[in-house]
Amino acid sequence: MANTKAIVEAKIAGKKVMVFSKSYCPYCKLGKKVLEAYIGKELKAEDYEVWEIENESNCAEIQAVLGKMTGATSVPRVFINGKFIGGGSETQDLDKSGELRKMLS
Repeated sequence: MANTKAIVEAKIAGKKVMVFSKSYCPYCKLGKKVLEAYIGKELKAEDYEVWEIENESNCAEIQAVLGKMTGATSVPRVFINGKFIGGGSETQDLDKSGELRKMLS
């Protein structure tokens, strides 16, 4: 578990925007669609990473680590500048309010 925690923390620290996702999840698709609209504008492609965790052998462990960090194990778990902002719906709400643009600028 300690190794998985280190990997998750490194992913979050290494990107401006880090999304822990499952490719088939509708809320993950929503969050990614919102964020991808900013690529090439406020967000450089190299500053954005999506990790589709469903095929990882330690998927349950990754979700357990995220649960301890964020209070929930559901995906997506979206981090901007190292800070957890929520899931797909919260990302969409931040976009609609204009807050997401400020966070990414």
